[in-house]
Amino acid sequence: MNKLSSRAIIGQFYKRLEQNTGMEWIDAISNYFTSDQDTEEYAWIGQSPVMREWVGGRHAKGFTSNGITIENKHFEATIDIPVKHLRRDKTGQINVRIGELATRTNSHWAFLLSQLITKGETLPCYDGKCFFATDHKEGRSGNQSNIVTFDLKNAAINGEVGTADAPTEAALREAILAGIQQIIGFKDDQGEPINENASRFLVMVPVKLWFVAKAALAVPLSVGGASNPVKVLADLDIAVAANPRISGNKLYVFRADGDVKAFIRQEETAVQIKAKAEGSEYEFDHDAHQYGVDSWRNVGYGYWQHACLVNITKTA
Repeated sequence: MNKLSSRAIIGQFYKRLEQNTGMEWIDAISNYFTSDQDTEEYAWIGQSPVMREWVGGRHAKGFTSNGITIENKHFEATIDIPVKHLRRDKTGQINVRIGELATRTNSHWAFLLSQLITKGETLPCYDGKCFFATDHKEGRSGNQSNIVTFDLKNAAINGEVGTADAPTEAALREAILAGIQQIIGFKDDQGEPINENASRFLVMVPVKLWFVAKAALAVPLSVGGASNPVKVLADLDIAVAANPRISGNKLYVFRADGDVKAFIRQEETAVQIKAKAEGSEYEFDHDAHQYGVDSWRNVGYGYWQHACLVNITKTA
């Protein structure tokens, strides 16, 4: 019982929580902010102006008033452990369950962000449009779309292209580059390029496309002539992440080196573990202990300009 005391179990949880920081792609596509109230407002004030020739004095640029509000929500997870299991556990199963609780807790950000990604065509972002939309517009940007439809039939490659459900390496490579190209071409509210210095990207794919996506981006750069699109990859740092929470014949491309990311993570209270253990009324009434984790947090949309949805199709 001393080995499996509540103090030991809580210590084991925090140890595992620190060792496993969650999915690597989380920090690449989201900014983390702390919070100290029910809601936080994030105001996008527009881009700074570019330098112009001094004609007729200074021309000061005002701010736009777009923004979003993110409300903190309370999340929890609790496990129940009978005292007899604490007393009889000789194979470390309790520690396994506590480790699993820590791992599941760390993956909660991935769960919340995945919901934003998959619902991006229906939920609005700061400009009032859906996060993934074909009609984004701010100031002098003109109409812009962060949705690309990539038809395999029109792929600029020789040979097989596969199907929308299982494209070939060459075809998927071209689809990925189409998404990156779309992001690099976006303009800000001043009509100036907003991603012209982008060089690091993350491509998120459903599990079924993970292997072919990794292979597509691992082709030696020396292959082919100057017109080979693989040559373009020499100037880019592209990571691939498989996300079991997304599905369909689509992939998501994110700029990973911008100061403002595609998503926001907001946290009012860090993850805490609490126990009803030795000497508690719960132990007396149920001959069991409970360990629960909770946190006040939420997520929201950041820059749609740093994300692009690529739908893969193949017309007859």
